[in-house]
Amino acid sequence: MVPEKIQKAFNEQIMHETFSAWLYLSMAAWLESEGLEGMGQWMRVQTQEELTHAMKFYNHILERGGSMELLAIEKPPAKWDSPLAAFEAALEHERFITGKINELMSLSIKENDFASKTMLQWFVDEQVEEEDNATRNVQNLGMIGGRGQGMLMLDREMGQRTFVYPLAVASPSSGGE
Repeated sequence: MVPEKIQKAFNEQIMHETFSAWLYLSMAAWLESEGLEGMGQWMRVQTQEELTHAMKFYNHILERGGSMELLAIEKPPAKWDSPLAAFEAALEHERFITGKINELMSLSIKENDFASKTMLQWFVDEQVEEEDNATRNVQNLGMIGGRGQGMLMLDREMGQRTFVYPLAVASPSSGGE
């Protein structure tokens, strides 16, 4: 059985992960409306990743006999001053999520919940990757300064990103971990 404090915290994290998905989908819509379909595609893939993160918490709670409480999420912003501002906001948000994952890891250690600690290690590693990707995007956009050819090249490069469903998120009935 999942400890009550962990269950409550994981339900809250599902809300944060779902908000992340909505935030990135909003960024995708704005970027695409600005003619940056490649950057929009990058954010669409990020949206899918965040939804799989939410489902990893969802599956963990249910697999351990817990109960779900889907919490309300706030409306994300709809506009940014520039593509760089959008990606800076994404980096700031990933740092926020890293802090939340670290808090969950501390709670799982305090509660001696080793099953949750093991599951959370995946998220600790994932957040290193998430922050690295967001930092590189901010650096690249900063280098080109919103100028024509560089923006076009970066937009095309970012448009190549595709989503691969991670096996580690699959539910027990789907044959995954």
